[in-house]
Amino acid sequence: MSGCAARRYVAAALGRCRVRGPPLWEPTPPRGPRTLSAGAAAALPPPLLLPPRRHLSSRNRPEGKVLETVGVFEAPKQHGKYETGQLFLHSVFGYRGIVLFPWQARLYDRDVASPVTEKSENAAGHGSKEVKGKTHTYYQVLIDARDCPHISQRSQTEAVTFLANHDDSRALYAIPGLDYVSHEDILPYSSTDQVPIQHELFERFLMYDQTKVPPFVARDTLCAWQEKNHPWLELSDVHRETTENIRVTVIPFYMGMRWRYCIRLENLDSEVVQLRERHWRIFSLSGTLETVRGRGVVGREPVLSKEQPAFQYSSHVSLQASSGHMWGTFRFERPDGSHFDVRIPPFSLESNKDEKTPPSGLHW
Repeated sequence: MSGCAARRYVAAALGRCRVRGPPLWEPTPPRGPRTLSAGAAAALPPPLLLPPRRHLSSRNRPEGKVLETVGVFEAPKQHGKYETGQLFLHSVFGYRGIVLFPWQARLYDRDVASPVTEKSENAAGHGSKEVKGKTHTYYQVLIDARDCPHISQRSQTEAVTFLANHDDSRALYAIPGLDYVSHEDILPYSSTDQVPIQHELFERFLMYDQTKVPPFVARDTLCAWQEKNHPWLELSDVHRETTENIRVTVIPFYMGMRWRYCIRLENLDSEVVQLRERHWRIFSLSGTLETVRGRGVVGREPVLSKEQPAFQYSSHVSLQASSGHMWGTFRFERPDGSHFDVRIPPFSLESNKDEKTPPSGLHW
């Protein structure tokens, strides 16, 4: 099924749409359960804006492709958290997933002014404004393996979550299909399928219980796994800033011997832009200041458009001290050939107090 057809079906099924800016129409009140298609669940950018009550027609389907119902949409939660076992669609990347457990992170959003300060953060010595942190819910989730191939060009699902080898903490290994998702990116749905998500960890971590809501509950193995790997899994700080309608979100992780950071670039406008260059500055408390410039990120120069507005990737860094800061810019190109710089919000690299100081040297 084409991405365009899939997006139409999701938008029609929702009767609503996540809108960048003022809505173009008022959402149509729901008239009973609305179904979600398997084709619609794979590799979707945010739903397209469509007139009310418009449904997917046969002309939108590629020849030989058949839509299959996988569940029924539920109303997104405006307050409170989603429980373990909640099925969802990712509102930006479109994949099917299931919630394992929540994390309470500190969000430093440079686009939101707050007169109240619970905690403040300021990157060292580069003129950044002070930003107030607020509590925000993220979720550790499993991604349906059937959807991973469709989003591989926009999100590195195999390189988001890393764990350390307990026999050798310097050795890290990735857990494919394990992501962190912000509360507002969850589009919840329900399913009667007892194994609605295809992932090698699904049946090891969750079991079906029709008496529960949602009907997928945590096994003891999930609780034990979370406790054992808590130091590497924990999400504590999230940093966000928007420049010329390009929003950059950074999530840093301390991995014992190094820091890892996950970055999401999101185009909030309709104009197509392409990432061309990165410019990083890394300050170590040992007194060193490193500058890194290069083409694109992780070997790519992603295009951000209205149809595919986001790109997510991970990288890592080691410092010559136990803590430091990073900040910088991404350079984007417009269709007319002009360029503009997008700020990367400054973020701290802080080691856990009970960990040894990482080895010297800077690695990318």
